[in-house]
Amino acid sequence: MNKRKIINDPIYGFINLYNDFIFDIIQHPYFQRLRNIHQLGITYYVYPGATHSRFQHSLGAMHLMQSALDVLSDKGTDITPEEKEATLIAILLHDIGHTPFSHALEYFFVEDLSHEDCTKIIIRKLNDELKANKLDLALQIVENKYSKSFLHQLVSSQLDVDRLDYLNRDSFYTGVAEGVIGSERIIKMLNVFDNMLVADIKAIYSVEKFIISRRLMYWQVYLHKAVHVVEVILLAVLKRAAQLFQDRKLNFISPALRFFFEQKCISIDYDLNPQAFNAYISLDDNDILFCIKMWQEESDVVLSQLSKRLYNRHLFKIEVSEQIFEQSYIEELRCRAERQLGLSREESAYFVISGKMENRAYNKKVESIQILDKNGKLLPLEEISDHLNHRTLSENVSKYFVCYPKEIDIAE
Repeated sequence: MNKRKIINDPIYGFINLYNDFIFDIIQHPYFQRLRNIHQLGITYYVYPGATHSRFQHSLGAMHLMQSALDVLSDKGTDITPEEKEATLIAILLHDIGHTPFSHALEYFFVEDLSHEDCTKIIIRKLNDELKANKLDLALQIVENKYSKSFLHQLVSSQLDVDRLDYLNRDSFYTGVAEGVIGSERIIKMLNVFDNMLVADIKAIYSVEKFIISRRLMYWQVYLHKAVHVVEVILLAVLKRAAQLFQDRKLNFISPALRFFFEQKCISIDYDLNPQAFNAYISLDDNDILFCIKMWQEESDVVLSQLSKRLYNRHLFKIEVSEQIFEQSYIEELRCRAERQLGLSREESAYFVISGKMENRAYNKKVESIQILDKNGKLLPLEEISDHLNHRTLSENVSKYFVCYPKEIDIAE
C-alpha cells in the first residue's frame, strides 16, 4: 500500500505524513475512533458548522508540529530524526483518550481520570499492539519525562501547537472570526533557550492576539450560554439513564455504554481491567446519540422528556450572573417546576440545574510563556504585555448559572 498519503485539510491545504509508521498509527482503530468524536462536543446545536472531529484536529496539530520542528531545526536546535518522529506521534495521539463529546462528558465514564490520563493508558496499549516499543519516546515526551523539555512544551503548554490548531480550526467551523490567530507567524518566531520553548520578541503582538482570541473563543463558543445549556441537558440525560439502569427500569442501552452503567470505573488500564479498556475505546458519540434517540420513547417521564428536549433542540432557559444565585431562588424555581410541570421533588432536580462556568485565557500560576528579547534576555510574557495586566485575561473569571425549562412561569 502507498502509505505516504497526502491529506487535504480545509485549514492548511495539503498535509504530508512524515513516514509509514505514522500512517499505520492513523489507520489503527484506536485513532480512527476519533472520527466519531466531535471536537467541540455538542456545540453544533448552536453553531451548525461545528461538526469537525478530534480526528481532524489531531492531524492538523501534527501538521503544525512538523512546521515547528523544522523551524527549530533550521535555527540550530538539535532534534534527531527519532525525536522528531516521537514528537509528531505525541501530538498526533494527544487527544486519543477523549470521551464521547470531548470535554462535555469528561469524568462521567471514568471517575477521577482526565482525558490526558486515558490518553497515556491508550498509548501504552497501542505500543504493546504495535510490538516495536516505538512509542516509548513519544510517551516520555507526553509525560514530560524526556530530557528535552521543549518537545513536551510543543505538545502541551500555554503556547503549544494543540492550541494553535484548535483556535483556528474551531474559528473556521463555527464562523466566529475572533478566534483566528497568526499561527504561522508564531511558529516562525519560536525558539529554544536553555532547553525551554520561547518566542522571539518580534512575535509579542501575535502571542498577545493568541491569548485574546482564546478568551473570546471561550465566551463566544466554548462557554456560550446555549452551548452550556445543551451540555447540561446531555449530562442530565445520562445521569437519569444511569439511575434507571441501576433500578432496572431502562429498556434500551448500547453495549459499550452498558458496561459503564453496570459498574463504577476508576481505571481503564488494560492490564488491570481489560473489559473497561475495550468498552472505553469502543465508545463514541454515536452510542450516546442513538441512545438519546431511543430514550425518547422510554416510559420514565424525566428521561423521555429530557431526551426529546435534547433531540429536538427544545432547550432550557439559562440565567448567568457574576454572583452566585441564592439557594432560595433555586428552590423557588424547583417548586414552580413541580407545580407547573407535574414533577416530583426528585424529578425537579433534573429540570432546574445550577452551577459555575470558569474561563482563564492565560494562567500566570503555571509555566509562563517566555519571550526572548533582542539582547538574549528571557522575560515572562506577563511582565512585558500591557494586555495581560488586565484581570479578564490573566485571572480566573467565574460566572454562575441556573437553567430551567422556558415554559416555567417565574412570574406566577
